[in-house]
Amino acid sequence: MASDGRGRSRQHHRLHRPGQPDQGGDVDYIAQDNPTRAETFGQELRDKTLPLAQHPKMGRTGRPGLPAFVRELVAHRNYIVFYRVLDDAGTVEILRVKHAAQQMP
Repeated sequence: MASDGRGRSRQHHRLHRPGQPDQGGDVDYIAQDNPTRAETFGQELRDKTLPLAQHPKMGRTGRPGLPAFVRELVAHRNYIVFYRVLDDAGTVEILRVKHAAQQMP
């Protein structure tokens, strides 16, 4: 564990992104009309999730219909990343990326 500069330990997690058909599908859909925007959009989503490795609890919990361990992070005004924190493994696992207009959960 690393120190936060004040003598307290700080845990680092690694991000694990198993196949993400939701995100890939949206990026592919955007690419049909605008390949450049699809690439930048995919990078924006990745950039929004990278801080989870340092701050795994930055997302919120408590969405009705989801298990208590599932957290969510608004990664874009229209996209929500669902993930869980596996402290024992030091891992943040991205479960789904959904468009806000899609039925939840």
